[in-house]
Amino acid sequence: MAEHLHRRRAFVLVIDACGAGALPDAGDYGDEGTNTIVHLAELAGGLDLPFLGSLGLGLLGAVEGVPPTPTPAIHGLLAPLGPGKDSITGHWELMGVTLPDPLPTYPEGFPPALLERLREATGRELICNRPDNGLSAIEDFGEEHMRTGALILYTSQDSVLQLAGHVERIGQESLYEACRRARAVMSGPDGVGRVIARPFEGRPGAFTRTEGRRDFALAPPSGSYLEELGEAGVAVVGVGKIHDLFAGRGVAASRPGATNAQALASVAELAREMEQGLVFANLIETDQVYGHRKDVLGFKRALEEIDAALAPLAGAMGPDDVLIVTADHGVDPAHPGTDHTREQVPLLGFEGEGVRAVRHDGPMADVGASVLRWLTGRSAPGLPGRSFLRD
Repeated sequence: MAEHLHRRRAFVLVIDACGAGALPDAGDYGDEGTNTIVHLAELAGGLDLPFLGSLGLGLLGAVEGVPPTPTPAIHGLLAPLGPGKDSITGHWELMGVTLPDPLPTYPEGFPPALLERLREATGRELICNRPDNGLSAIEDFGEEHMRTGALILYTSQDSVLQLAGHVERIGQESLYEACRRARAVMSGPDGVGRVIARPFEGRPGAFTRTEGRRDFALAPPSGSYLEELGEAGVAVVGVGKIHDLFAGRGVAASRPGATNAQALASVAELAREMEQGLVFANLIETDQVYGHRKDVLGFKRALEEIDAALAPLAGAMGPDDVLIVTADHGVDPAHPGTDHTREQVPLLGFEGEGVRAVRHDGPMADVGASVLRWLTGRSAPGLPGRSFLRD
């Protein structure tokens, strides 16, 4: 690695589900006309995002409360090259992994033969078995689960199998083990993107999910920019569910991020500690806590808290640092239903040594390509994407 790259750092923060407009094929997913950030701002009566606005968010669409800045930094819109509209495909796309075909989904629930294999593998009865959101699933079936020990099984429009269990009824580790066994079943043609453990606590009428969520992801089907960085000797630290989304591939270490506050604290700590490398963080609450629940004011508040935390982080960055803020998909609060939406995502960022006004639109893989180039001076000809950063 060239001497001038030894102290370079990159921080990539993914604001989960903060989409920025329907993709050309959104109609194939039933997501025509979606735009998470624009519609959120309209429903919330405006957003107060001075830092993201200073980077150029207001230039990406008519975001109420975020005027276009005359002095932007790096800003633009990114799109996936492959199918999908969930966290696993979105994060994979950012790091150069593109699926040739959609992952399997189960809009009618899991069929009887597959359900029987899951029962045998987990050693438990399974209840619910329908597309659902996590809150209503535990509200509707939590009491039965407490009485019988049967696991609550549900899915969504995404390629996902979720198992919920009460921490006092079966224990968190037992739930994880059931998910590991379900992961082994969900392979080949049934290879869903994620098997997710959803532990919860409380009593009937007041069940709440714990911070013990864990994702058992399908391994990426091809190499990624994370692995390219590892092969070049660059440290890659994932914050939150990053390690799980990539099945650990290319992620050397992981820091906690079950909440936005926890993830942002981990990023701030790494900014103080790390001398070189990539910090790749997921900020989950805009999706998990507020997006799927259509909690407009909660989503607004979460974005404004992220904005407030990013300003001092950016202020502490030096000439060898780069900050990139983006998303993985949408979850438009104005769209029917509670599922993800097929959208492009924002690109906002800057290089620590001076602010360049750069408009860049392209594939999501440009994020990974830029990080690799910034930290190693190399490109990866076998992966999609090109750098939008200076050398």
